[in-house]
Amino acid sequence: MAMNKNTVLGWATLIMILMGILLVALAVFKYDEIAGYGFGAVGLGFFANAWVFNALKGRV
Repeated sequence: MAMNKNTVLGWATLIMILMGILLVALAVFKYDEIAGYGFGAVGLGFFANAWVFNALKGRV
């Protein structure tokens, strides 16, 4: 299977979405204190980066 730029960006997007879901779930279910805000913010950052990677598919 040859991996071109679009395939790499697709896999990176998928991995970042999974990590974002994991971090937000940690923020919601495990850390109820101040640390949860940090995990949630980083999870949202992962979602933002995944959105950018998805937008770059086909343009790079």
